[in-house]
Amino acid sequence: MIASDDFNEIMADGVADYSAYFGTPTHDDHVLFELLIVGILQTGLSWQVAASQLPSLRQHMAGLRVDQVAGFDEPDFERLMQAPGVMHNGRKLRAIMTDARAIVKLQAEYGSFSHYLWAFVDATPFIMPAPDDELPMRSALGARVAKDLHRHGFTFVGPVVTHMFLLAAGIIQVN
Repeated sequence: MIASDDFNEIMADGVADYSAYFGTPTHDDHVLFELLIVGILQTGLSWQVAASQLPSLRQHMAGLRVDQVAGFDEPDFERLMQAPGVMHNGRKLRAIMTDARAIVKLQAEYGSFSHYLWAFVDATPFIMPAPDDELPMRSALGARVAKDLHRHGFTFVGPVVTHMFLLAAGIIQVN
């Protein structure tokens, strides 16, 4: 399962970890960063393909430690674009680095990325009905959070990506 201390877990099964974790309320900034990364990578792909990247990204991106990824620059980007096993989508890799920098700023302002996110639901998961037992792909909350994330400098976090990220983090739950 995705955990706060999985920084160098390159032998993990990212798909199994993400699947097991999905919907579990978390207040851990590292776990939230990894869940956000899956959301970024998932754009245009299946969640399985996106989650399968976690072990490789941990290996090549400083264990996905948000403070270290926030310091990545152009040489790091070029290295990632050549790294074996890493999805070579420049826009998505740049988004991960940009969003890491935005998280660091939110941590300074709010104490943690978690505090910032959970404030949108007053620290209680938002329960959303699932019509026809299908996982909803959008929500007004996801759209509102996406807009605010953009205001704070995040990229690749539209309403659908943000909604799915909030579901993965257990901030939105379906019944």
